[in-house]
Amino acid sequence: MKKYTMETAVGIFLVFGLLCVGYMTVKLGNVNIFGDNAYPLFARFTTVTGLRIGSLVYISGIEVGRVESLAIDQKNQKGVVRMRIQKGIQVYDDAIASIKTEGLIGDMHISIDPGGAGPLLKSEGSITETQPPLDIADIVGKYAFGEIKKP
Repeated sequence: MKKYTMETAVGIFLVFGLLCVGYMTVKLGNVNIFGDNAYPLFARFTTVTGLRIGSLVYISGIEVGRVESLAIDQKNQKGVVRMRIQKGIQVYDDAIASIKTEGLIGDMHISIDPGGAGPLLKSEGSITETQPPLDIADIVGKYAFGEIKKP
């Protein structure tokens, strides 16, 4: 009888451990099991240096989505960013998307100025006004070699 008690305890512990691993996988992997509460938007940048899949998307400093994929538009020679934006967040046709840095050497993220003068962007819509990331190394190099004039 004692043998079965030990096997039952080990089995319960194993099932509990597997449930914990499954929960953490879903939470950390940003997997939606019960439906998707986001819609896709696109933006085209001249360069997407430093941006990666899973990078955050902010509007007014508030996290509203993530970068879903990065691709190249061969026709226009631009980087295409597909973002997932939370439903209920309104982005207008005149929105501006820019790639920013978290701190001096931090991760890159997308910051969206949502606009407000044009019509609302629908699912699969595209933000046409974009600003590429600022290249700090290029600016420091220009300053170091005297290409930037002192005021």
